[in-house]
Amino acid sequence: MLPCQGKSTLACTLGRELHTRGRLAYVLDGDNLRHGLNKDLGFAAEDRAENIRRVGEVAKLFADAGLVCIASFISPYRRDRESCRALLSEGSFIEVFLNMSLELCEARDPKGLYKLARAGKIKGFTGIDDPYEPPLNCEIEIKEEDGVCPSPSDMAEQVVTYLEEKGFLHE
Repeated sequence: MLPCQGKSTLACTLGRELHTRGRLAYVLDGDNLRHGLNKDLGFAAEDRAENIRRVGEVAKLFADAGLVCIASFISPYRRDRESCRALLSEGSFIEVFLNMSLELCEARDPKGLYKLARAGKIKGFTGIDDPYEPPLNCEIEIKEEDGVCPSPSDMAEQVVTYLEEKGFLHE
């Protein structure tokens, strides 16, 4: 996902929607895991790869237990996303790409991270001084409309519709 605020909000909204449908779901959020499981990692390319590798392994455990795991992360490198995809059974990894402009991401920056990165206080920040490799084969792409990020409920509905169409929400 592009480094745009909204991914955690989408994940939580989606988690709540799945819960109302009787599905067990758990949200793995980048900020939370960086305070615990991944607190020993920085933002260098190698650390980012390890961060996503660990997330993939945890997500696989949740999936093996029958839960829907919603992983809300900036994962800038295709190879890392594809490694996570390879951990899960065919069709079980659903990549949601929040395709938002850098300008929109910077405008929706509640933590001020883009300002810090622009000021050189954060190094290796995705979209500023580190690349983002857009997915080549994501299952769901959510785009801004006229410079505006869709509402959390609209984004969650797009994901739920996909899950319904693919049979993930049927008994």
